Amino acid sequence: MNQPPTITPAEYILDVFERVDRIALLALNRDFRETVQRITSAGKAASPEFQAWLRHKNASGSDIYMGMNPLKNDAATRTKEEIESIRHVYLDLDYGGKKAVEEINKSNLVPKPNFVLTSSPDKFQVVWKVEGIALEEAEALLHALAREFGGDPAATDATRVLRLPGFANKKYDTDFYVEGRKYSAETYHLRDFKLHIDSQDAPRHHTHSRTKRQSGSFVPSQSEHDWAFAKRALARGDDPEVVIQQIANYRSGEKADPQYYARLTVTKALAELGKTSGESTGSPAPPENRAERN
Repeated sequence: MNQPPTITPAEYILDVFERVDRIALLALNRDFRETVQRITSAGKAASPEFQAWLRHKNASGSDIYMGMNPLKNDAATRTKEEIESIRHVYLDLDYGGKKAVEEINKSNLVPKPNFVLTSSPDKFQVVWKVEGIALEEAEALLHALAREFGGDPAATDATRVLRLPGFANKKYDTDFYVEGRKYSAETYHLRDFKLHIDSQDAPRHHTHSRTKRQSGSFVPSQSEHDWAFAKRALARGDDPEVVIQQIANYRSGEKADPQYYARLTVTKALAELGKTSGESTGSPAPPENRAERN
């Protein structure tokens, strides 16, 4: 793809959302195990004052993320029930580098991406703007995209947060600044994606396939897949209740009590990640996760 100029954080926010949309921003500090979520309007999130706060959190060691679908006006959390509408589908490409992005651009199965974010050295996040797609359709499409192009199977839910361009990725010894570039101004519909959508497709199936391809012999148990999925999702700042529901849905029909199994898995994952009791499942949301009302 030709390289358009990089886009600033405020430009990106106002391009992917309307000013009145309520969106979730996340500052995740892995060193201090601190997760700060703010739910506010896109207009305020793009304001100089809010951007200065994000820069402060980033300079202090936090990675900066943004939810890709707007929330209901009274939303206090970032859950599926609180999503107002589906505005984006996306791919998180941990493997394949620029070649994987080129494959997407040349494919006749998907339209041209609206945005490509360089999230880490040779790792990318690909975003399409969409409308008229129900949540269930969007998640089935997210699974299909990940399956077709080798995307991260954990990034296949509508509550996913992606990195915000213009801020440093703090996973490395040297800061890597996330770059976002705009390639299309179109808004797409489900019919624009020509992928085979399998209703049985789920993150665990992707992980199973990837493990077999990479190792050739070792096939982890389903419980190991669930455990790895929970740890990765929680480390990225996903709502524990959302992770519980995802695992319970995937294990429905396989476990006698999938809700109990999922909650136990997530509780143990939280403990290993060193989350505080206020962040554990079933507890009230901590003050730093409150929703802003302006």
